[in-house]
Amino acid sequence: MKKVLLVLMLAFAFGMANAQEPIYKGNYELAARFSPEKLRKMIYSTSVDPHWMKKSDRFWYEYETSEGKNWYIVDPVRRTKSPMFDRDKLAAEITKAVKDPFDGQHLKLDDLKLLEDENTIQFKVKSTADVVKSDWAEIKAKNKNSKDSLEKKVHTFRFNLTSQQLTEIKTEKDPKRLAWANIAPDSSKVVFVKNFNLYWMDKANFLKAVKDEKDSTIVENQLTKDGEKDFPYGGGSFGDDNEEVEKKKNDRKRAAVLWSSDSKQFILTRTDQRKVKDLWVIHNTRDPRPTLETYKYAMPGEKEQPQTHLLHFSFDSKELKNLPIWTFADQTVSLWSTTLPTNSRDDDFRPAIWLGDLKEFYFAITSRDLKRVDVVRWNLATGQKEVVIEERSNTYIDFEKLEIVGSELIWWSERDGWGHFYLYGKDGSLKRQLTSGPYHTAGAARVDAKTRRLFFTANGREKGEDPYYEHLYSVSLDGGAVSLLNKGDFNHEISINDNASFFVNNFSRVNTTPASVLYDRNGAKVMDLETADLSQLFAAGYKFPEPFKFKADDGITDLYGVMYKPFDFDSTRTYPLIQYVYPGPQTEAVNKSFGRGMDRTDRLAQFGFVVVTLGNRGGHPARSKWYHNYGYGDLRDYGLADKKAAVDQLADRHSFIDRNKVGIHGHSGGGFMSTAAMLVYPEVFKVAVSSAGNHENNIYNRWWSEKHHGVQERVSPTGDTTFVYQIEKNPDLAKNLKGHLMLSTGDVDNNVHPAGTIRMANALIKAGKRFELVILPGQRHGYGDMTEYFFWKMGDYFVAHLLGDHNPPPVDMVEMQRDKPKDK
Repeated sequence: MKKVLLVLMLAFAFGMANAQEPIYKGNYELAARFSPEKLRKMIYSTSVDPHWMKKSDRFWYEYETSEGKNWYIVDPVRRTKSPMFDRDKLAAEITKAVKDPFDGQHLKLDDLKLLEDENTIQFKVKSTADVVKSDWAEIKAKNKNSKDSLEKKVHTFRFNLTSQQLTEIKTEKDPKRLAWANIAPDSSKVVFVKNFNLYWMDKANFLKAVKDEKDSTIVENQLTKDGEKDFPYGGGSFGDDNEEVEKKKNDRKRAAVLWSSDSKQFILTRTDQRKVKDLWVIHNTRDPRPTLETYKYAMPGEKEQPQTHLLHFSFDSKELKNLPIWTFADQTVSLWSTTLPTNSRDDDFRPAIWLGDLKEFYFAITSRDLKRVDVVRWNLATGQKEVVIEERSNTYIDFEKLEIVGSELIWWSERDGWGHFYLYGKDGSLKRQLTSGPYHTAGAARVDAKTRRLFFTANGREKGEDPYYEHLYSVSLDGGAVSLLNKGDFNHEISINDNASFFVNNFSRVNTTPASVLYDRNGAKVMDLETADLSQLFAAGYKFPEPFKFKADDGITDLYGVMYKPFDFDSTRTYPLIQYVYPGPQTEAVNKSFGRGMDRTDRLAQFGFVVVTLGNRGGHPARSKWYHNYGYGDLRDYGLADKKAAVDQLADRHSFIDRNKVGIHGHSGGGFMSTAAMLVYPEVFKVAVSSAGNHENNIYNRWWSEKHHGVQERVSPTGDTTFVYQIEKNPDLAKNLKGHLMLSTGDVDNNVHPAGTIRMANALIKAGKRFELVILPGQRHGYGDMTEYFFWKMGDYFVAHLLGDHNPPPVDMVEMQRDKPKDK
């Protein structure tokens, strides 16, 4: 009898304990309300993308709101903004021309561009007009799998902005739009690649190719004959696998060459990958019989690495030279280019000019361990390289493109622990440091040679702001104070015209509506341009997230994060906490501006979680070099202590956070980090969804792994150089798993190979651990057309193991994102 009473008492106590911890249902309806497909109907334009004109400081742009699209021309000098055209009248004219109904509010103009006269626009529209047999055959051949495309005909129009005259034109292939042709600056010739070799043709033959690419009378001048698949000329990829290479190798492809400004010379790199080892993925869904995709993939520590050569060709001498630039073992060559003077952003195939002049050009040579960088000038008269600037460090070196101003050079360096600009003479003598202090300059936006002024972006300079908020500044090359040009406690993104007279400033925070303003070169406001229309988004229940600051595990370093709450947030209940993470070191998964992508943050929270994104030491280059290099030599664990510290601090601050129910999610490097968190701090992190993770960085690509973790270069007494790479891996800690872990990968991921995830799974199985493994068929690294499926799969996992709701709605997971069908 006593035993029965004891059992009853224990059962009652257990029931009372459960009653004190209510199980909340996952809010699938709210998560479905903010799917990518639905967001496209609620978020319109959020920034102004100016297309600067060539003949003046004017620019045009298009901007969409809930009232449709509008097109504007802005004259900064006159301080005017006016419609490019009357969209209702233009819609009426198009309707008359194609016999299909159009109206101004729903006007869709494809490939719109302003022509060289800057008074005529050209665009395309689609109609359901009858198609003649010849046109129909062409359309059908190009659109085998698209029913919609088979029912459409494309019309090309030109519209004169002054006369308001609409004219339909017959479309022909535009020489500037032929992707395979690298056109010389003076348009006298083009360079291209065919069958891995270099070719060129003159203008006359090029024009023939424009009319008919298969014309048998076209004369192609072959420059090389020794090109091969893994040692081609001209750069670029020739296909996914051997079968694709065979199909495409005789097609013309664009050659990645940099021209001299007089069109008489060019340079290019040629990379030898013949000794680099192969890697493979198997396509299981592409054909009836699974097919093997083979590609070259250099892994860290391996002896077999790509070898890059620098070549120079002169049309005068007809000589192609392999330049003797060898400096470091397994070195990397970075070519720098400029472009023809133009303000137009419509000319996609402008020729790239080498950085330099007719006597010389500049480039960088980097050692394999990235601790040595030489800025080099090639002297065409002497045929020799001249080292202008040397950078040396005990950790990896980041650098930006060199800028040339007359007889001076502007170079970016972190040599004093912060990213700053330095002015050099062409002889390599340092003249002065242009910027200094505990802040980070991000890059040169424009150099005005006439006024000798550098315009650049930077962050961390303005006190009281999030140090990641970027601003535009200027400084004189002759020294002096730095000028802030776009004030405001926001993250700013700018577009500046070629002569640096005006710039468009797009600004927001994660918790503000994006806006766009026009400024002059001195930072004086010219006019307001746009404020984003978020009315439909707010009508659906959207609420801004909340930025916050916390301390790193050292108790000193300030870190920054963003908190995303459910839009039906109830302050009286407690919520599980989910961290969405990316460890860096090239970035952090913490938004600074308002963004469209919500799947891993805002939308995930709607199931019933508080989701946070967090920085960590070693996670972002836009702070001090100490901060960026914090994880150097410890690429597995370096950010985890800060992630744990965030849990403690946030739970102390907010009573609505349940510190005993903490989840973590990340993709790629975040997939690696989220699994590592479960294994290093199993008492803190209870549930993880880790996607496409590089769990073994010893089999991830050499460039990222060796850079951020470090590789040791060893030279033997005989002069042989070897590289040693050792790193800790997630599978080493598989025995530590206590919570719930879901691993996922695409089966044809050729960036982070599926082997990383499969080896992780293997280690967990051998350690006797329960976990879930999700393979997404036919998917690369980004999960492609299965991202929506994966979102719901992730939601199910967190809902089950953090909320205790093991009964998701019995519906198609992909269909949940779509609008409900209308009643008939």
